[in-house]
Amino acid sequence: MKNISDHYQEVGQWQDGSGPESDIVISSRVRLARNVAGFLFFAHAGSDQRMEVYDLIRTRITTTALNDNFWFLNLEELSEMERTLLTERHLISTQLAQGAGARGVAISHDEKLALMINEEDHLRIQALSSGLQLYETYKTISGIDDILEENMEYSFSPDYGYLTACPTNVGTGIRVSVMLHLPALKMAGQMEKVLRAARDLQLAVRGLYGEGSEPIGDFFQISNQITLGKSEEHIIEELIEFAVQPIIEYERRARRMLMAGHLPVLEDKIYRALGILTHARIISSDESLYLLSYLRLGIYLGLVKHIDLETTNKLFLFTQPAHLQTLCKKTLGTNDRDESRANLIRKYLSE
Repeated sequence: MKNISDHYQEVGQWQDGSGPESDIVISSRVRLARNVAGFLFFAHAGSDQRMEVYDLIRTRITTTALNDNFWFLNLEELSEMERTLLTERHLISTQLAQGAGARGVAISHDEKLALMINEEDHLRIQALSSGLQLYETYKTISGIDDILEENMEYSFSPDYGYLTACPTNVGTGIRVSVMLHLPALKMAGQMEKVLRAARDLQLAVRGLYGEGSEPIGDFFQISNQITLGKSEEHIIEELIEFAVQPIIEYERRARRMLMAGHLPVLEDKIYRALGILTHARIISSDESLYLLSYLRLGIYLGLVKHIDLETTNKLFLFTQPAHLQTLCKKTLGTNDRDESRANLIRKYLSE
């Protein structure tokens, strides 16, 4: 059986910085919400029925063609640190990590797929890809969904589609999102206008860790909120056409304007960030994300040439609290974490 510690020193394949539009689109995510027919929804089920659902879905995963491509974790057997580490890697939600009772996750070996059991719904199927690859990601997750649906009956209404715990997911049960890096729009003071336009399109705008998180380090997650009455392909098409592509163009235009008319200001932001990252002795998680955001921008604009994107991507992940403590092999208080984080960043940027 695989161990979480086998993975924490590397980033998942979906975080490798490849894929279309990857200078701005960090990742594409597609998630399907499903419930097993004949069982109460998770919030209303007792502990015995939650365990029954858990055992049923785990059996279906481990006895189908999916088994060879996944490793399974019982969250009740994991420490709080291990659950937080999985959250930082975007493999489970905060709700699943902080929940109670029978719950688990099956994770593909490349970390592009995660099947969460007993979160808000009985089953949440998630697929992640690097860059803007929503159609390709949906095709992958649809195949996984088909395999599972052949082996168990989902709660489904001929009138409404897939039935889910949250009414906003009823229908296709799909949630489609992209993680965007928008530092130039933020510097140009145009973010509020962009976010307001996204909300006018009935899109959700969240932070790095999805629902309940605030944008940090110029990273914004944009996703659909309506799943009823539209096909999966239509939802994806609308998100790309009316939100993602326009925002990509706005960000690129803002970067060109900064390079052409405000280069000293842009360089100052990037090189100040680089200076602090390479010399700081104490640095918080939030500050490191903001500074690494500028460093990432500098790499893509060709202003920082001696640091590669792979190093920056690792630091985005490794400077998060659970990863940092796992790397240090001990539990750290806030002050010790800030010192260890600064040491780790200096080490990576000096190599």
